[in-house]
Amino acid sequence: MDVALIHEELELISSQEKFFLVPVNSSTDEALEIDRLNFDLQLIAKRDIKLNGHDKRRIVALMGIIHLVAGPYLIVAVKRRPVGNIDGSMVYEVMETDIIPFTKTTIHLSEPQGRDNDAYLAMIRRVLATPGFYFSYRHDLTNSLQRVQHNCQTKGSTFTTLPLHERADERFLWNGHLLRDLVVMPELRRFIVPIMVGNVSISQCKVNSKTFVFTLISRRSVRRAGVRFYVRGLDDEGNVANYVETEQLVSYNGNKTSFIQTRGSIPLFWSQKPTLKYKPTPCVDVSADHAKAMQKHFDEQIVYYGQQVAVNLIDQKGSEKNLGDTFGKFIKSMSSCLIAYDAFDFHKECSKMRWHRLSILIDRLLPKLTEFGFYMADPSGTVVCVQQGVFRSNCIDCLDRTNVVQSMLAQKCLESQLQRLSVLGNKETLDKKEQFLKTFKNVWADNADMCSKQYAGTGALKTDFTRTGSRSYAGMLRDGYNSAIRYFYNNFYDGFRQDSINLFLGDHEVDRWEGIVTPSPLHVERSWRFKTLPIVLLIGLSMLFMTLILPSTNPLFQLLYILFWGLAVFATLAYLYRYGPEFVDKPKLGKKGQ
Repeated sequence: MDVALIHEELELISSQEKFFLVPVNSSTDEALEIDRLNFDLQLIAKRDIKLNGHDKRRIVALMGIIHLVAGPYLIVAVKRRPVGNIDGSMVYEVMETDIIPFTKTTIHLSEPQGRDNDAYLAMIRRVLATPGFYFSYRHDLTNSLQRVQHNCQTKGSTFTTLPLHERADERFLWNGHLLRDLVVMPELRRFIVPIMVGNVSISQCKVNSKTFVFTLISRRSVRRAGVRFYVRGLDDEGNVANYVETEQLVSYNGNKTSFIQTRGSIPLFWSQKPTLKYKPTPCVDVSADHAKAMQKHFDEQIVYYGQQVAVNLIDQKGSEKNLGDTFGKFIKSMSSCLIAYDAFDFHKECSKMRWHRLSILIDRLLPKLTEFGFYMADPSGTVVCVQQGVFRSNCIDCLDRTNVVQSMLAQKCLESQLQRLSVLGNKETLDKKEQFLKTFKNVWADNADMCSKQYAGTGALKTDFTRTGSRSYAGMLRDGYNSAIRYFYNNFYDGFRQDSINLFLGDHEVDRWEGIVTPSPLHVERSWRFKTLPIVLLIGLSMLFMTLILPSTNPLFQLLYILFWGLAVFATLAYLYRYGPEFVDKPKLGKKGQ
């Protein structure tokens, strides 16, 4: 039996005392039995399961088990969407999930405990509702082609026969915490499905009458994971916020090529907590040991990827200037021949719709792009060449500006990949391959949207340039709408989103005695201003509106009413702005370093 194979579809049978996960269309006689009373797990024979009177349903993957106040919950994927094939293995996106309690009743909980348990369940559902959960029963989505080849060299050729969860890069294994009750039992390996969060796009394309497969995979890290504003910079171990590895693959006639880029928050100790301001000022921690943590970050990046070019796209004036200057100072102080730094003031250079000026940056980076190259293996699996380094790009969020530049670098490298595969001529470019370029640009724009939804809560900005190669006023209006939605999420919803991620990844674990022996972290006292001032503002706005639209027999009195309620609204807004941090939605489930 191939230990790497995973059961592709399961029947979940539920009785009062047990869960049974039975492989569908499998020649094996094994099934997983989970005791709902004492939480024991064991493999049994299918024939030993008595099916009479039990609830049955089909599921496509067991994602894991989460422990909340009421006890354990089984998390399963119910529906999937096929994305495409990689090396003959189908990749799926999770489309629907379910959370099933081990204990059917919650009468053992007090009323406050019940409310807390419901709140935790809402958090888990919130994470699972986020688009971009991917899995495969055969292919390891968490590792790049070059990393698999490296692991085979260092860990032996048997690496590819290991179960997928044992091969997985733990940086990108999003259900690692949920699997902790399963991975301790090697015999359960065929029931364990690794889940990656990010974006996967697989397209069959044609250039010069030659058909190839173009694949883009973005892998979001579980380390220092979170949402915009609440998770910025790095931690003591050198892990940065919104870290994403993006791999561009081209497969043609059995040849495989791969090109990797990374993005991640500026590797300093800095914060940008929401305060009701549209754009809070980034604050660099002057007392922190930036050099040590940044060294850890780049040391790890060099081990994984080789040379580094840090492409910094933030503003070189205004509120972002100090952050950029500090980054440049510390990275230059490292004096490493393996780390280069390139700062490009994206907004200044591309202001007034001058987006063609991005070519200035790309031209500067081309020598390094050529030097780094890409990974390639021929049909026999022989490694032809490897990638020697990566571009590590960032803007303030590592979303919009970053994706634009990454897509332009990717196009330049793609030309080299296709030339090496003889899809393009030696000096031929993609500039006139309009049909393919449309696919390429849409894939990268969709990648930007997915990464942005997962971190900021909305689609990306500036995607009109990524999709069409030019900036439009319609695109600017769409960016304005997305910016308004981001503002709402960042100030009034992201505390809950951050708590949800912390709980899902195990950065916060629920105490089984919560609410009895230990206090609940969900119960936070708020200032009287939090409840009073929004009500005052609502009353003031209502009265001002009524005064403006209702007819009056005395214009002087109406003017006085308008002035009074207008002043009340203005004063309340000023007060809210002054005490802005008290009105934003803050995380309650603490995580070290946040």
